Amino acid sequence: MKRILLLLSVLLFASVDAGAVGGGIVIDGSTTVGPIAKSFAAYFKNRYAVPVTVSESGSGNGAKGLINGTCDIASMSRAMKGREIAAAATKGVNPVAHTIALDGIAIVVHPSNPVAGLTRAQIASIYEGRIISWKGVGGPNARIVVIQRESNSGTQGSFGELVMGKGVQITRNAETQASNGAVKNRVSSTPGAIGFLGMGFVDRSVKVIGVNGVRPSLSAIRNGSYPVSRPLYMYTNGQPTGVVKQFIDLAGTVEGKRIVGELGFIAQ
Repeated sequence: MKRILLLLSVLLFASVDAGAVGGGIVIDGSTTVGPIAKSFAAYFKNRYAVPVTVSESGSGNGAKGLINGTCDIASMSRAMKGREIAAAATKGVNPVAHTIALDGIAIVVHPSNPVAGLTRAQIASIYEGRIISWKGVGGPNARIVVIQRESNSGTQGSFGELVMGKGVQITRNAETQASNGAVKNRVSSTPGAIGFLGMGFVDRSVKVIGVNGVRPSLSAIRNGSYPVSRPLYMYTNGQPTGVVKQFIDLAGTVEGKRIVGELGFIAQ
């Protein structure tokens, strides 16, 4: 009897046409949201036998994919921009945001760096190129190696909005890395480096520093006292239905919240 019920459940979910590309679910977008999307995909495929494909080409490309109809879900570590929403409208696409988790952007340095914290203004000055030595912020007399993300990154966009301010340009001397993992590897191997990561990517290979006297933690991100915090999104074209809705709704379930928490993010 249990086998029959399981088979019926699988057939039900597999047969639902939710507008999913190719019959399964296709997700593209943020490398920050990537671990959540991949873990949800593994859980979903195991439980419902629905194939889920996850790509991590950046938040901007996720938005493009949703607009162009090449993905069902755009995973984004920032909100869609006005120009993206306008582009969607021209193609009859209605982007709907679903907050799946909260995240803090951790400011990270090499473990040997004695600096324990910076103000948001100091971080902005470093990234503008106005402070070029760690000595200027109480550290050693060593050049600061500034690490940023590529322009298509949602984390880059969030950092610019939350730390730099509108219209403020990052120094041309900054090195650009293509993913959270690449930033972490560069900072962990470079004593003078500073970079920023989604909390889910932080490990002992880098040192997290406080911002305005507050370190990123579950409680600080949830209550908003950590100043470099943001929601993480999955966007759909209109309100989701069928298997796409089932996938999006996973974030609000006990199992989904457990997955989010285990990955180092904050469940809603």
